[in-house]
Amino acid sequence: MHVPDGFLDAPTSIATGAVAVAGIAVALRGARRELDDRTAPMAGLVAAFVFAAQMLNFPVGAGTSGHLLGGALAAVLVGPWTAALCLAVVLLVQGLLFADGGITALGTNISLFSIVAVGVGWLVFAGLRAVLPTRLSIVPAAAGVAAFVSVPVTAAVFVGLFAIGGQAPVPLDTMLTAMLGWHVLIGVGEALITGLVVSSVVAARPDLCFGARPALRARREALVASTGQQAAA
Repeated sequence: MHVPDGFLDAPTSIATGAVAVAGIAVALRGARRELDDRTAPMAGLVAAFVFAAQMLNFPVGAGTSGHLLGGALAAVLVGPWTAALCLAVVLLVQGLLFADGGITALGTNISLFSIVAVGVGWLVFAGLRAVLPTRLSIVPAAAGVAAFVSVPVTAAVFVGLFAIGGQAPVPLDTMLTAMLGWHVLIGVGEALITGLVVSSVVAARPDLCFGARPALRARREALVASTGQQAAA
């Protein structure tokens, strides 16, 4: 879903660039509350994983390509603000060193990946976590659902931007069909990958998964309460 140079007109690219700058500025402040001795090394690993996964592109038609987004995965593992920064760094390196996405479209790509994909993924995950039982076993499933939802929503936002300022000679209905149709399928793959990765982390080191911390804290509190009741008996 990397947007190349010239795919959107200058006003749209400038507007999304401003959104990206504002979003990263907010993320820099928010990440201070998330980053600690556990999250900082994990952020580097997450960025490396997403970078490698996004390099595997395949065409989906209408001049666009598909690949793993990684927004929900990063948000669940390291927190939404840190995830936004991870995705922005990945996009910057891809654009500057590998010509994956355009330089003039960098703001658009950051807005789509770092803000929309991460934001939607985290909101869906947090919403599911709020209504489902607070258990570690719920975390991978909620992360998978969040990943699935984030992909077509991000694709839909891109189509909306194309409707506003698209410059490529592609009919809007063709773009909509190609992007949403294929990205629903991509969302299924992303859900599976996200669920498996989060499940592996939660099984091995749940303390390293940002999204699992409330469940881990609840389990510890329940264990303390149970120990206290046994001691009192």
